[in-house]
Amino acid sequence: MSETVKTKGYAAKDESGKLSPWEFERRPVGDDDILIDIKFASICHSDIHQEKGHWGEQQYPQVPGHEIVGVVAAVGKKVTKFKVGDRAGVGCMVDSCMECDHCKGGEEHYCENGATKMTYGMPSEAEPTGITQGGYSDKLVVRDHFAVHIPDHISFEQAAPLLCAGITTYSPLMKEQFEIGDKVGVAGIGGLGHMAVKLAVSKGAEVYAFTTSEDKVEDIKSWGAKEVIVVDEELKALQDYAQTVDYMISTIPYEFNLGAYVACIKPGGTFTYVGMPKASSITVNNLALAMAKVNYNASLIGGIPETQEVVHYCADNGVLPQIEVIDASQINDAWEKVVNKDARYRYVIDAATF
Repeated sequence: MSETVKTKGYAAKDESGKLSPWEFERRPVGDDDILIDIKFASICHSDIHQEKGHWGEQQYPQVPGHEIVGVVAAVGKKVTKFKVGDRAGVGCMVDSCMECDHCKGGEEHYCENGATKMTYGMPSEAEPTGITQGGYSDKLVVRDHFAVHIPDHISFEQAAPLLCAGITTYSPLMKEQFEIGDKVGVAGIGGLGHMAVKLAVSKGAEVYAFTTSEDKVEDIKSWGAKEVIVVDEELKALQDYAQTVDYMISTIPYEFNLGAYVACIKPGGTFTYVGMPKASSITVNNLALAMAKVNYNASLIGGIPETQEVVHYCADNGVLPQIEVIDASQINDAWEKVVNKDARYRYVIDAATF
């Protein structure tokens, strides 16, 4: 296993947001690594933001994708977590220091030494391309700790979105520890938002879903939401829901009038923002927050133990993403549909088409 791994995928070559086929090499399988033959990888709005340079200058060519599932094809000599033939998944990170308290405590994404390595676009001396390369490809070499087991009673296609959309919404929802019957608001019903609705409903919440897409209403109701609020440009619809929900999670991936949504939360409630807009920046009116007496926080993904937890929870309880499987040749079209809010609700790429 001393040879580099020849890989086929789709890469961004510049900030145009257009991807094209690219053949490259991944690092050899090390002692602590596994090689995954990728079966499916799904599309996250974060892929689009990063490859278009919305979050800062990027190194190209760069293969995006951090919702990855497949079969273990090889293991390093120190690996005990996986064996060849196991079903495995990889999410948003692929390494960290593994020595600090956060890493040892299962919160590797908050590595105290700043060594968290995201799945694509991060400098990596070990990789022949100089950076980590993501899951829009047919193979992945990853440190075994950063892969999770995919149980047999969930399909690869349904499991893929759980590695980001699932864990990113599950983690803050679980930390909120809401009670059965509590009113939970979900703002933005796309790839992440639709999972937030399904997860909150499955935990017994009364869900109020806020969307700008009227044609999503029936879908959202079918997932068990108590009410669906169609938000117009003037945000008038929000006024009828002042101080209504106990908690709100926002997955909106661009800057918006945060104060109007915060006003829908009861005093003492909490607003969690998991969406990442351009430049990762938002505008907050501090007086509006003070008047609302709402606790504001933001959340990243979740650690590896919690990622494994959400995969099992969703598989065991049938909390599954709504997906559309596409070929690699459809990626650019799918990206446009994601930006235009036309996705329903997660595009999953068949890796056999790379």
